[in-house]
Amino acid sequence: MTEETGLRERKKQRTRRALSETAIELFLKRGFDQVSVADVAAAAEVSKPTLFRYFPTKEDLVLHRFADHQGESARVVRDRAPGQPPLAALRAHFHARLDAHDPITGLTGDQRVRAFIDMVYRTPGLAARVIRYGDRDQAELADQLLAAAPEAGGLTARLAAAQIIMVHQHLAHENWGKLNAGRGMDETLTEAHADAERAYDLLDAGLGPHYP
Repeated sequence: MTEETGLRERKKQRTRRALSETAIELFLKRGFDQVSVADVAAAAEVSKPTLFRYFPTKEDLVLHRFADHQGESARVVRDRAPGQPPLAALRAHFHARLDAHDPITGLTGDQRVRAFIDMVYRTPGLAARVIRYGDRDQAELADQLLAAAPEAGGLTARLAAAQIIMVHQHLAHENWGKLNAGRGMDETLTEAHADAERAYDLLDAGLGPHYP
């Protein structure tokens, strides 16, 4: 039974990946707003009801790619080294993601991935969903911050999490904007590290005393 369940799950994931790749290919060629769900279903040779079983909305066909990073900040705080302040762990992790050219930071040399990010940021509906996508991240991070410093209280944890997640999103948008304007990767990476330091200095000044 376990093996059968595993096979079904792998098949489901393959189908899900194929549907998303087909959709994104169409979106990149024609524009997100110019492609309908019916167009995607036809290109993937599935029915619309089948498509909606895997992706409840058109936006989900794109934004599920962010799922790999869902809850990442919370995990960084939860798994930080003993005695390491939460903000120090988050700062180090963000710098590491920059050096890895992780697309979630807005930095990537892969032209196809850059086209994908460009589409997300230039499509108002998708850009707005990216911001709302951070709501769950904020909630999970707030839980971990509260666990790290119960004395700071739940409201402080929620406010801190909102600031941290928004800073990450803003830094990624800044990095993408520089690359999109034609700046080189090396120059942008150097500036991205400096921007991240500035951002975390500001966060640390306000939040650090609550999360030593």
